[in-house]
Amino acid sequence: MSGMVTQARPPRRDGSSVQIGALVPLTRPGWVQAGQHLLAGLELAVRDVNDDGGIAGRPLELVVRDTAADPQRAAAAVDELARLGVAALAGEYHSVVARAAATRADALGLPFLCSSAVLDALTEQPTERVARLAPAQSHGWRIYADFLLGAGHSRIAVAAEPSVYWASGARVLRDHLAPRGGTVVELDMRTLTPEAVCDELVARRATALLLLVGHPEPAVSVVTAVRRDQRLAGLMMGAPAGQPEFAEWATSLGADGAAIPFLRYLPDRLGPLGTRVGAALRERLAAAPSFVAFEGYDTVAVLAEVLRARGTDRASVAASWPRVVAEGTRGRIRFSRTPGSSVWQWTWPPIQVVDRDPAEPERFRVLHTG
Repeated sequence: MSGMVTQARPPRRDGSSVQIGALVPLTRPGWVQAGQHLLAGLELAVRDVNDDGGIAGRPLELVVRDTAADPQRAAAAVDELARLGVAALAGEYHSVVARAAATRADALGLPFLCSSAVLDALTEQPTERVARLAPAQSHGWRIYADFLLGAGHSRIAVAAEPSVYWASGARVLRDHLAPRGGTVVELDMRTLTPEAVCDELVARRATALLLLVGHPEPAVSVVTAVRRDQRLAGLMMGAPAGQPEFAEWATSLGADGAAIPFLRYLPDRLGPLGTRVGAALRERLAAAPSFVAFEGYDTVAVLAEVLRARGTDRASVAASWPRVVAEGTRGRIRFSRTPGSSVWQWTWPPIQVVDRDPAEPERFRVLHTG
């Protein structure tokens, strides 16, 4: 399995390194751009930790493995990283992959701080070893549902592919909207062409279509077909999973990809740490950093706090989740247990519903704050 080791400027004292394993999608079919942003945040934080003396004088090292959005590959990487002696695991963007990694890490007694995956049931059974920075899907997607209702949408269609993640999201939306007078109809993307999706939207009199599908396909084809269909001129499209966050969305769709609201986990205004990190990430990525890059940075910031306070023993690291308090780029981070979640959870990161400005697709507009 391909991998790499990232180590920034060495700390002030010599010593063997403290290693963190990092799971990141860096090749297709993984969302490569999300993986690149996540890795940039992880790497920048490692550099900052080492510039600040490392972990009790020992350099912090990131041992990176590419998951390629493959749950089996991720589980094998967890096995390998455990054998290599990493103190903890970090990262992963794709929810189904993170669930496989979390389950394996839990079985091996390896603490895992998940950066970006939102699936509520990250492990089948409750565990003390896994914590998460991203909000649980049920929390974030309820906020998105409130946004839909506030914008006047009660007849919602979802274009969905088969996946635990997409099915869970559709269920959250339906459960939240139904008591409030909203309806959700699912369009099965295994059987419908983009043109057939348009026909269904007209027949169902939907006012909003949510894209619970992968990018670039079938998302790009569906968006293009809807934008070209005069019958659907007033339809709103949305992508709660955040596909429009990344530059390749704007590159592949241009103006057609604007005005499609999505969830983003950033505050309205970054504080001093977030502002400094944001500038450094922009330089590192040669592009505006996504919220995923900030999630990566915050993951290492939390782990460094734990490792400095509790040492590198895996059981001690796992036992620290309910006690740790860390300053992140997006606020103060502490973990608790929440109903329906099997892991320790930051409650909660800031949540926005944003879209790309049709007049200037590189600019984001904040439409709703949770």
